[in-house]
Amino acid sequence: MLNVTAMSTGLLRVEPTSSSVLINNTITASSTTITAIANVSSSAENPTVENLPENVNVLLVVIKGIIMGTIITTAVLGNMLVIASVRRHRRLRVVTNCYVVSLAAADLLVAMCAMTFNASVELSGGKWLFGPIMCDLWNSLDVYFSTASILHLCCISVDRYYAIVSPLEYTVIMKQSTVGCMLGSAWVLPALISFIPIFMGWYTTKEHLEYMVKHPESCEFRVNLPYALISSCVSFWIPGLVMIIMYYKIYKEAIRQRKALSRTSSNIVLNSVHHHRSSTRHHHHQQMLLQAAADTGTSIRQQTKSWRAEHKAARTLGIIMGAFLLCWLPFFLWYLTTSLCGEACYTPDTVVSVLFWIGYFNSALNPLIYAYFNRDFRDAFKDTLKSALPCCAGHCWKTPSQFV
Repeated sequence: MLNVTAMSTGLLRVEPTSSSVLINNTITASSTTITAIANVSSSAENPTVENLPENVNVLLVVIKGIIMGTIITTAVLGNMLVIASVRRHRRLRVVTNCYVVSLAAADLLVAMCAMTFNASVELSGGKWLFGPIMCDLWNSLDVYFSTASILHLCCISVDRYYAIVSPLEYTVIMKQSTVGCMLGSAWVLPALISFIPIFMGWYTTKEHLEYMVKHPESCEFRVNLPYALISSCVSFWIPGLVMIIMYYKIYKEAIRQRKALSRTSSNIVLNSVHHHRSSTRHHHHQQMLLQAAADTGTSIRQQTKSWRAEHKAARTLGIIMGAFLLCWLPFFLWYLTTSLCGEACYTPDTVVSVLFWIGYFNSALNPLIYAYFNRDFRDAFKDTLKSALPCCAGHCWKTPSQFV
């Protein structure tokens, strides 16, 4: 998301002292002997001290590369599968999935435009290889697409709130124009805290801008306090608060509706039995009552089915929101804390890298949540993969597709 840590090399250089210079500058034979012995001892120990860290560093780079490559690949393929499945299957073309497809596009671009460059910096030992203009572009894209992904989750929570709390007004409120405005805002607002302040130089100090000119091999993103407060509020704290409020209200409404449906079903059964016992003299009237009860029962079952579908979707999206908080909360807590207390809150580069990639992992996690918790998406994924991988059609999935 926001690349706050220093990832430059060559900031501190210590020139090595030649052993021949030490020997030539010695005055007495005893000091020359001591220096020579020290140099021999050092040369005997250096291979062990130098080779072991080098081997360990290579191993760590390989492990980091595998982890980062797995996250990037999962995010790219998973979100492409979401987009292809919704486009391929009419059953998934509902209002809520407009947000889901747009979210998948944002997560896909996070993987392609943010994760890849971050991985190159991590695997090259902190060096930036693409020049100063690309550095600003990368930082802008990182902030932009990560914020867009988070704002999409906020839009989804608002959509689910109206679908469950105000179902009769949902189709009136969530018209195509409303959905378009919400999605447009999710794509436009991130530009206000990414491209504009970064390319204008408003996000940092004058000293840091001068440092970046002198060190093109570095792509640090040191922010000033006003930018840190504004960007973190727009990117995380405000959307996160909205999501928590929406899903709390959804949870309360779900409990209320469940109790109401339970009471309604019980009353229908009791009323049917009562009318059946008290209407034995009027057979025709009895048949009418039973038919009315049957019709009412059918209506209740339809309402229950619709209620369960809406709440199943809300549960899946609630799990997505929980995953979002778990992935991004540690990063933004660190981001805001270090911006407030400065150098006093030093954090090792390794910890910062882990926080970054936990946040990035959220973009790869959303398609996995759909596949595991939502049966419609799970079946659509299978059907899409069958068509993309015909060689596996007869072995991986035995049941025919129910989609059109």
